[in-house]
Order: sequence, then C-alpha cells, then structure tokens
Amino acid sequence: MNIAIIFAGGKGERLSQNKEDAPKQFLKIKGKEILVHTLEKFENHLNIDKIYISILEGYEDYTWDLIKKNNIKKVADIVCGGKCAQESIYNALVKAAEQNPPDSVVLIHDGVRPVIEEDVITKNIEYARKFGNAITAIPCYETIIITKDLKSPTQIPIRKETYKAQAPQSFILSEIIDAHNKIKSYENMVDSCTLYHALGRKTYLVEGNFGNIKVTTKEDVCLLKGILEYKEQNKDE
Repeated sequence: MNIAIIFAGGKGERLSQNKEDAPKQFLKIKGKEILVHTLEKFENHLNIDKIYISILEGYEDYTWDLIKKNNIKKVADIVCGGKCAQESIYNALVKAAEQNPPDSVVLIHDGVRPVIEEDVITKNIEYARKFGNAITAIPCYETIIITKDLKSPTQIPIRKETYKAQAPQSFILSEIIDAHNKIKSYENMVDSCTLYHALGRKTYLVEGNFGNIKVTTKEDVCLLKGILEYKEQNKDE
C-alpha cells in the first residue's frame, strides 16, 4: 500500500492575528480551499491507495463535507491533530497502522503545501521502497547562515552543499511509527527528517519541485495564487 498522510492540524497563527479567521488550510485560492488543492494531488496520483488526514480539532465534519463536495474518494479516515505537527502526524500514523500492512509506504505531507508535482510523489514512493525513506528537497540558491545568538553568524555552510527540505517525507509505516515511539520529546523536531536524524538513522534525498511552497504567511498566499495561475496558463507545455 502507498498511503498519504496529510497533516493540517495548525491554526495558522503566523498568517492571521484575527482569531475569527478560518485556519489557513481552509482559505480559498482559485475557488478551492488550500487543503482541497493538496488532497487532489494525491487523489489523482495513480499509485496512491489511501489518504489519512490529521485535522484541527473541531473541523472534522467540515473536512468530511469538503471531501464529499470535491468528490475525493481515497480518504480512509480523519483524526484530530495534536499540540504540534509531529503529534498530529503521529495520530494519523497510528490510525493508518491499525488499518494497513506494516510495510506500507507513507508519504507525510503538509496540508498547506499544494503545489507538489506528480513525478515527485512517484519518486518518493520509489525511493522509500528502495532505500526505506525519501526526503524531498531542493537546492538552496541563497547563502544559509547559522546563528545561535540571532546576532552573529556561527556557521556559513558552503552553498552548493545546502538544500531546503520540503515534503513529502516518506517512510515505511512500521519504521516511522517505531521512530516516533523512541523519541521522548518533540521539542525542535520540526519535521520527520529531523526526527530520523535525532535517532541517527540515514535518510535519502529526492529532488523536489520549485514552487512547492508551504503556505505560512500572507505573502505565501500571494505567491501561491501566482504559482497556480502560472501553472494553469502553461498546463499544456
């Protein structure tokens, strides 16, 4: 089985200061919610068998309504998100483990990262089957600065050796569940790749696509609109 784990348990507080605003995963862009744009990428991929969603608590019924409205058939279940992204992912992984073989491939993906390309999903599945995991990443075209005091550079890595991690991040179901169970704290565990490295496990890079942004700020919403418009205008190329 090839399973997509879509985590969308965040409130989007960095995007809006207004508590009455809808969480960012439910913002409409080009007539559809960002989450729906994301789900459709996995729904339409021939090699994805099931989708599990981890959603902000209280939005379960609303999410089911969106799924039905947009004729998304592969969603097997929805679970409540947790206090952080890794907890939300874990909740969905546990549900998937209850219903699927332990050697299934799981592609862990942000609900607000809707511009993932088909071939990147395909390569994630292939690499996870071959190597046990796959971490989507793109080369950095700007210099990365590491600082511990937020004032002066502590380290400046060689640019050609730096990449930006994206999603999906893909694993064998039983192995990523085991990794979660061995981590005692999610502090500083910003993604599954970080979690694996904290355990000393080797990971493998898959080249992603530029434009596969994670919507976090108001500026990202503008970028996403532009990217979707560009892709619509150039879909036949």
